[in-house]
Parts: sequence; structure tokens; C-alpha cells
Amino acid sequence: MEFNARGGNVKDGDFGENLLVSGFDFKSLPVGTIFQCGEVVLELTQIGKKCHQHCEIFHRVGDCIMPREGVFTRVLHGGVIKEGDEFVITSQPVEL
Repeated sequence: MEFNARGGNVKDGDFGENLLVSGFDFKSLPVGTIFQCGEVVLELTQIGKKCHQHCEIFHRVGDCIMPREGVFTRVLHGGVIKEGDEFVITSQPVEL
């Protein structure tokens, strides 16, 4: 992870993430993008989250990636996701 190269020393789960997904540059996708993984359908609702109290990671490195890279979704259809399952983009909002 690029952040660790700068001294972040973070591991999976340190930001409270529910899912770890690779292969997408989530911060470049528009809010409203729909993802599917098996029967699970998620809608991208927010990119970034303010680091209110300057978390432990901010104090260690002087930076936090959450305002730029924290991604949040809403569950449109629930189900089970297992390690190795494929995530796909099923639709993106049309920008006018």
C-alpha cells in the first residue's frame, strides 16, 4: 500500500472497513456507481470522510487517507460475500 510506504504502518481493518476490494480506483468513480458481487448489490454513496479528531494514523504520519479514499456504500440487495468473490460495476450514473 502506498500509504505504508510513507510510514503509515497500517494493516487490513485499521480503518474499520467491512470489505477489502482490489482492482478499482474507487475515489475516481462517481457517487451512484452500482457494484455487484454474487447476489449482493451495493451503491457507492460517499467518497471521503473527515478525520475529525486526527486519528492515531494521522498523528503517526501527519496524514490520513480517509478524507480522500474512504468509500461508503449502501446495500441494495444483501447476501454473502466470500474471499475471492468477483466484484463488478453494473452501472454508473450518467453525468449531464
